[in-house]
Amino acid sequence: MSSVLQLSDVSVVRNGRAIVDSVSWSVEADQRWVVLGPNGAGKTTVLQLASTMMYPSSGTVDILDSALGKVDVFELRPRIGIASTAMARRVPADESVLNVVMTAAYSVTGRWNEEYEDIDVKRAKRVLTEWHLEGLADRKFGTLSDGEQKRVQIARAVMTDPELLLLDEPAASLDLGSREELVTLLGGYAQSEGSPAIVMVTHHVEEIPVGFTHALLLKDGGIVASGPLTEALTSESLTATFGLSIELSENNGRFSARAQ
Repeated sequence: MSSVLQLSDVSVVRNGRAIVDSVSWSVEADQRWVVLGPNGAGKTTVLQLASTMMYPSSGTVDILDSALGKVDVFELRPRIGIASTAMARRVPADESVLNVVMTAAYSVTGRWNEEYEDIDVKRAKRVLTEWHLEGLADRKFGTLSDGEQKRVQIARAVMTDPELLLLDEPAASLDLGSREELVTLLGGYAQSEGSPAIVMVTHHVEEIPVGFTHALLLKDGGIVASGPLTEALTSESLTATFGLSIELSENNGRFSARAQ
C-alpha cells in the first residue's frame, strides 16, 4: 500500500533553531496516527507540513503521491481535510452551521456567491447528522459551544471525502462530557470502512480514540518513538518524551497516564 504522507529527512529551521529536526515518517491509507509530545515538540509544524501550509527547510515531503514544492497546492488541498483552531478563526461568526460545512466544497470559509447543487446540500446535511449536529444546521457558528464548534470543524473537514484527515488538538479546552462525546464519535469514524488516513495531534493520551492504530512521539523536533500504537506508546516512551516518570495504563482501547 502506498503512503499518503511521507516525510524524508525533513527539517524546519526558524531563527537558527530546528523546530523539526531530521524527521522521517510515513502514513499509509489504512492507518490512524496520534502525534504526542510536549509544547514546542514540533507537532503542529508536522501537521502544517502535511497540510501544505508550510514547506520544509530541507528534506522532502510527499503528500498523496505529490512532492511538496513541485505541485500546485491549490489542487492538492481539497483532497486534505483539516480541523484546527486556526481554521476555526477564519470562519465568520455569523455563518450558519450548514454553510460552514457546505463551503468546504469550494475550499472557502464563508458563503459568498458560490452556487451549490442539491447533492452538496444533501451531503452537508448527512455529515451534520453523522456528527450529531443535525439540530444545529441553522445556528450561527459563533453561538455554538466549544464542543459543538469542534464537531462542526471536523464535519467540515470530512465534507469532501478527503484522502487524508488532519486534526490539530480536536478535544482541547472541552469539558469531560464534550470530550468523551467527541472521542467516541472519532473512534467510530476511525473504525468505519472507507475512512481516510488520519493524523491527530494531542497532548493527552486520554484523548486517543479507539480505532487509532499508530503513534508518533516527538520531543525537541525529533522522533522519540514511532510505530504501531501498542509498540510506540509505552510508559517508557512517554517518560522519555515528557521528561517525567509516567505510568501508562489501558482499558478497553482507551489510555490514561499519571506521574509515578
